Amino acid sequence: MNKRLIARANRIRLAIFDVDGVLTDGSLYLSERGEELKVFNILDGVGLKLLSASGVAIALLSGRKSQTVAVRAKELGIAHVLQGADNKLESYHRLLRKLGFAEEQTSFMGDDVPDLPVLRRCGLAFSVPNAPDIVRSHAHFVTSASGGHGAVREACEFLMLGRGTLETQLRAYLA
Repeated sequence: MNKRLIARANRIRLAIFDVDGVLTDGSLYLSERGEELKVFNILDGVGLKLLSASGVAIALLSGRKSQTVAVRAKELGIAHVLQGADNKLESYHRLLRKLGFAEEQTSFMGDDVPDLPVLRRCGLAFSVPNAPDIVRSHAHFVTSASGGHGAVREACEFLMLGRGTLETQLRAYLA
């Protein structure tokens, strides 16, 4: 395991995730009435809960607005949900000021060019294998799973591994 990445993961106190293409596969399902549906992966949800239980604050940062995202965030106990962020960097910095975190104490997982400003400034940048080359080139860690198919879980487990909390979080399930 890369010692520099583990050291970065150890400093993370706030993990931020894009939604479309990260928590989902990036597909948008629209009904005839214009209702939006998204498909979320249950493994990612458990990973987010485990990461939160290990002491890392969780946030979602999306350029789109969706009631579906608000419902999923509530199910997972995610208090910090920033939607409709036309300028993700501005929203990111506003969240950091509100919570009192420095950039190096944050991780961000994104999959497309609007995510680049945050990916380039956070302490640990994650992306997915189906992201454009330019996005992957700015990530410290590219997951093996694609967005919506366990990529978030992989990032959560890496953060817990780096913080030394993964084994503790899994122990309750191994008893």
